[in-house]
Amino acid sequence: MSQARNHGDDHPPVRPFRNRVAGAGTSARRRAVAQLGAGAPALPVLVVAAVVSADLAGGAGMIWLPLLAAGPALAATTNGPRGVLCVGVLAVVVGATLGIRDGVPGRELAAVLSALVAVTLASGLAGVLRGRRERVLAAVRSVAETAQHALLKPVPSTVGPFQVAVRYSAAAAEARIGGDLYALIPTPHGVRLIVGDVRGKGLPAVGTAALVLGVFREAAHDEPDLLAVVDRIERSLARNLGRDDFVTAVVAGYPREGQLEVVNCGHAPPLLVRASGSITPVDPVHPAPPLGLRDLAGHTPGLHTLPFDDGDQLLLYTDGVTEARDGGRAFYPLAEGLERHVSQEPARTLGALHEELLAHVGGRLHDDAALLLIRKPTVRTAEAETPAASGTGPDSPAPVPGAECCF
Repeated sequence: MSQARNHGDDHPPVRPFRNRVAGAGTSARRRAVAQLGAGAPALPVLVVAAVVSADLAGGAGMIWLPLLAAGPALAATTNGPRGVLCVGVLAVVVGATLGIRDGVPGRELAAVLSALVAVTLASGLAGVLRGRRERVLAAVRSVAETAQHALLKPVPSTVGPFQVAVRYSAAAAEARIGGDLYALIPTPHGVRLIVGDVRGKGLPAVGTAALVLGVFREAAHDEPDLLAVVDRIERSLARNLGRDDFVTAVVAGYPREGQLEVVNCGHAPPLLVRASGSITPVDPVHPAPPLGLRDLAGHTPGLHTLPFDDGDQLLLYTDGVTEARDGGRAFYPLAEGLERHVSQEPARTLGALHEELLAHVGGRLHDDAALLLIRKPTVRTAEAETPAASGTGPDSPAPVPGAECCF
């Protein structure tokens, strides 16, 4: 008997069926109220509350009641249909209560309440359309991000003998892709890279950038001569671009140890940072027109060869960086900024430059901007980084037994 009583006491008491139904109904109502409260936006509710306060303080009746329509109208800009409906119902209930309290004539009160209902319905429809546009925009952004990764492939932090960093910002932030282009790839003829700027904006510029990068990636592997790579890009653009379209670009290569080749086609000169800290622009020896305009200008680009030793860095950029203006219409001084922020880590250097550039323009660029920085690490730095990366240096800790299987 005692065992039976103890066993029964371990179970919770059984409630009558009627109480359970009542409890379920109460919880359902609470959930419904909570959902409505969650859907009601704060700012439109505050607007309705302000109208109520003004009416209670002044007792003006019809003067304040039409302002209740601002609640659902404002909710349509930030919330979906449920939020608009919540604010609209609140506005109608409050309007009817205040109208009866203030003795507003029935015909005038009915007109005000009808207007509130109409505004609520129209605002709800606007909320539905806004939500649909937001979903379409989200899909477009997703496609743009996929296109960006396909067009401007991520550049690893190390390519061949170089440390590398890239920063790219599209002026059309919603699209996240623009007319600037860059690529850096290892080839049988050494590391080769390109930074360019397509004339124009929008989808035509993106298509031209894709064309240039496709030809560059193929020619960089096939052609042993860097000028031949530029010639193939020029021929492709001559066949596919209009007479007024062109691409400014710098094509560079590292064919052998300590030697850098640069071909400039109407682009801003790269900045060479020596290991000593001096910064000089790499001006073209033989100025050449942009890609796509060679037939009109009649000039062919020349190959500029310069020494590139351990500790040297090369910064390539587009005119969206140097032509960025502040509130006083002053251009961003890239060389001075590079001198302030240059370091032995390209990613840190470009991060500081990018933040300073955004601060210079007030937070939003008005043109696409690309920065690509390569650095030839010193032998001592490379030797110091290799053991640390592999975890086999003389100062690295002894391996923990069984730790190999945990990663």
